[in-house]
Amino acid sequence: MAIPVKLQVFEGPLDLLLHLIDKNKVNIYDIPIVLITEQYLEYVNAMDKTDLNVVSEFLVMAATLLDIKSKMLLPAEVNEEGEEEDPRAELVEKLLEYKMYKYMAYELKDRQVDAMRSLYKASTIPPEVEAYREPVDIEKLVSDVTLRKLNDIFNEVMKRQEDKVDKVRSNFGKIEKEEVNLLEKIEYVKEYARKNGRFSFRQLLMESSSKMQVIVTFLAILELMKTSFIRVEQDYTFADIRISCVETV
Repeated sequence: MAIPVKLQVFEGPLDLLLHLIDKNKVNIYDIPIVLITEQYLEYVNAMDKTDLNVVSEFLVMAATLLDIKSKMLLPAEVNEEGEEEDPRAELVEKLLEYKMYKYMAYELKDRQVDAMRSLYKASTIPPEVEAYREPVDIEKLVSDVTLRKLNDIFNEVMKRQEDKVDKVRSNFGKIEKEEVNLLEKIEYVKEYARKNGRFSFRQLLMESSSKMQVIVTFLAILELMKTSFIRVEQDYTFADIRISCVETV
């Protein structure tokens, strides 16, 4: 005849491990992996196997415990700092994190229970009493106010306003996006070249009103050079660049 065994319900494998650690009164940072693994497997063997989703979680942890147990039988691995690595370190970290969230859940549950015991009474103050405001005696209020005090208060308020101003960012100028179309600039340079025939690059740039205009004009010159629409000459470094229109049609 089989002996009926009543098993405690655990929320997951980590919950069961914490129970076994507390039950055996062992240090969570120095888990006796052999003892805990044996007790854990006893519980898993006695579990109801109908819910495979729940059983699979406990079996994964059982495999993890057996893996740690096998690693502890081998020589300890050494990390880059020359320290021996503990195969239990990752498991301990997960247990501590789970324990923290578990106790936080208990704290929130206690607060919820305490909140359910709090009762609030609806306001029964008559409207005329609630609307009453104590009269203010202006003369009494400003009886000790002098021009000196008003000046001090004004200066203090102005100083607070100055402190709120970012002295660095407040000096930044307004950044505006300048729309310059390269294709339109190429057509403009073409017309300029046909009209003038031969001209200097500096002369062309005199028509540009901004740095972006200069950059796009330079790109247009490069594109027209590539298509052999214009020819560019320069006698020496930093000399004025002369541009000649090759295609006149």
